[in-house]
Amino acid sequence: GTRIICDRKFLLECKNSPAARTPPCCLPQTPGVTSLAQSSLVKLEELKEQNESQEAMPDQDQFEMDI
Repeated sequence: GTRIICDRKFLLECKNSPAARTPPCCLPQTPGVTSLAQSSLVKLEELKEQNESQEAMPDQDQFEMDI
């Protein structure tokens, strides 16, 4: 078969080309992979705030007992 040989300098120059900097036109939109996952960022912030508010609360019994 035919073998294509590229030198290191050529490959390093390819990463700076304009074609390498733009995403493909028919790429599917996958949140968190091909586009920013805004909903996951919001959920992370909510969880962080919730954990901070739980840490600020004094320790309470997990179950209340009726005597």
